[in-house]
Amino acid sequence: MNDSAAPPLTRQDIRTLFLASLGGALEFYDFIIFVFFAVTIAKLFFPPDMPEWMQQMQAFGIFAAGYLARPLGGVVMAHFGDLFGRKRVFTFSVFLMAVPTLVMGLLPTHAAIGVAAPILLLLMRVLQGAAIGGEAPGAWVFVAEHVPARRVGLACGMLTGGLTGGILLGSLMATGINLAYTPAEVTDFAWRIPFITGGLFGLLAMYLRRWLHETPVFEAMRRRAGPAREMPIKTVLRGQGGSVAISMLLTWMLTAAIVVVILMTPALFQKLHGLSPATTLSANVAATATLTAMAVAYGALMDRFGALRVGVAGSLLLIAATYALYYGTEANPANLLPLYALAGASAGIITVVPFVMVGAFPVATRFTGVSFSYNVAYAVFGGVTPLLVSLLMASDRHAAAHYVGAVALIGMGALAWNAARATRPAAAALPEGRPAIR
Repeated sequence: MNDSAAPPLTRQDIRTLFLASLGGALEFYDFIIFVFFAVTIAKLFFPPDMPEWMQQMQAFGIFAAGYLARPLGGVVMAHFGDLFGRKRVFTFSVFLMAVPTLVMGLLPTHAAIGVAAPILLLLMRVLQGAAIGGEAPGAWVFVAEHVPARRVGLACGMLTGGLTGGILLGSLMATGINLAYTPAEVTDFAWRIPFITGGLFGLLAMYLRRWLHETPVFEAMRRRAGPAREMPIKTVLRGQGGSVAISMLLTWMLTAAIVVVILMTPALFQKLHGLSPATTLSANVAATATLTAMAVAYGALMDRFGALRVGVAGSLLLIAATYALYYGTEANPANLLPLYALAGASAGIITVVPFVMVGAFPVATRFTGVSFSYNVAYAVFGGVTPLLVSLLMASDRHAAAHYVGAVALIGMGALAWNAARATRPAAAALPEGRPAIR
């Protein structure tokens, strides 16, 4: 596709993309900041006479509860988003994330209120999971329906870059707290700072989102269809199975890139090559930064050349860069930083996932279709991947790279399947233009 004829983004488009990306970054920051302080939280929220390994296991169990709540929260919010509008749900998801994050930063510990402390912490984490389940799908749908059709890739890329930028913010905040305060100060009070900060900024993002407008695509559909329509999830499950399958397979590729390349690799390299946490985490920051930047670049490329060509080329680069990272670091640990930065940049191809998903479902069920496919697949594959890779690593030290390569090939197959279906009328879900936003 030649984007030389694509209309430029208006000032309203740019404001929409900025506010959506900012809110997404803050929401993902709120969701993942827990993991950076899990060891401290484990000591503070569970009985002191409990073995340390059990404290940590329970803390990580609470962290995982957020992922388990994602599908239900995402489907419920998407249901209302398809029936009553994207904007309300899009704004509510930030509120639902900000308040529990702020409360977590103010919670009394086990020493003050006993067993109620971990129970309240679990409740707040479940609310966070429900919020994040609606945020990413809702944000992708919202921006895709606001911009011209030939700018959807850029919009999805900017939003995806915002989400991964939230992970980067969390990493930088955790690093800053641990540099500025002693371990005793972190345990005493400083661990609360990232949560309180995230909660307050989340409330600010919610306030800023009040200036956003309902998407013109949804407004046009509502005028045509009226308020009485079948439950969106029933329509998706009964008649849009191909779109769901493609979206889930592509989400599997996304989880391989994020969970293995970005989240698991630092710990794996500490074990495989005896590298220090400081060394691997510094390289991880570089990888996350290049991922954030390239997510936007890949989106712009898809507007010009299409999902199939860019997606296949990017998937091949992801495979090559992941193998280079694992074999190159093994050959010489000094290669870690540049190879990890390259692998992070190649992981930017995850932008192909929302780009394909928002076009795979018709307007009436788009939010629900994207949310159901993405959240269910992420819950399944995101949960299975660490266990499977860990088991495979016991027999092959390069198993993580093999896994990413195999799943990337599956993603390429899903892209080819999607391209073969693209001529069907139902696949033409996004119009070439959109009405003015007032």
